[in-house]
Amino acid sequence: MFRGAATINIDTKGRMAMPVRFRDMFAAASDGKLVITIDTEEACLMIYPLPEWDIIQAKLEQLPSFNPAARRIQRLLIGHATDVELDGNGRILVPAVLRDYAQLDKKSILLGQGKKIELWSETLWNARRDEYLQIASDASELPDAMHELSL
Repeated sequence: MFRGAATINIDTKGRMAMPVRFRDMFAAASDGKLVITIDTEEACLMIYPLPEWDIIQAKLEQLPSFNPAARRIQRLLIGHATDVELDGNGRILVPAVLRDYAQLDKKSILLGQGKKIELWSETLWNARRDEYLQIASDASELPDAMHELSL
């Protein structure tokens, strides 16, 4: 289960060192084999252990092929899905097309999200986080189950 945030650097070749706590989880879950794809709702990337991604891809492939919305989602998520592997130094290579989509530069943020990790530009994440914090005060948008949650 991935949780927590980590500030990371991406070098000019697109390599990023995975923090040890995430690296260990990926090693246990998928022997260091990962899939990176785009988030269709945000300008960030999603990083999955390979077995977790295989489940998602199988569900995506079962969507009706004659439904234009389903095909769009398949093209975006499966089309951008890229297999990567942790190298001996615990790094992964983020392809240029994915870095461009998420507007990634040197300073980036990893956010644990349960079964996956999100990879954000530090600038975009800080702006989005501040927006989320302002919206969070409006309880009318919360799902009913959230009203029963005690933190």
